[in-house]
Amino acid sequence: MDKKEFRVLIKYCFLNGKNTVEAKTWLDAEFLDTTPAKSTIKDWYAKFRHGEMRIEDGERSGRPKETVNWLGQLMRSNGNEIANNNKLATSRKNKKRKTKIQMIR
Repeated sequence: MDKKEFRVLIKYCFLNGKNTVEAKTWLDAEFLDTTPAKSTIKDWYAKFRHGEMRIEDGERSGRPKETVNWLGQLMRSNGNEIANNNKLATSRKNKKRKTKIQMIR
């Protein structure tokens, strides 16, 4: 189950008058290993008590996720290119060192 489906079930428990402990116990009995933590259930109960009944994630400030993904892909592609160029430069330096060492002998 995903987060949104669990939020619906938490809201269902809230609207049926269950407290957070009862909601957690019921969720644990029905969905063995994937239930949200007790603190998550408490947080959602607090939102519902304050009249915020929607279960979607709220808007967040900061950089949009698409920008971060695009930037990460760009950095990875440039990083690979830089690494490849660096390997080439290192191999050229090693060849020059070998040549200098051979000349000294």
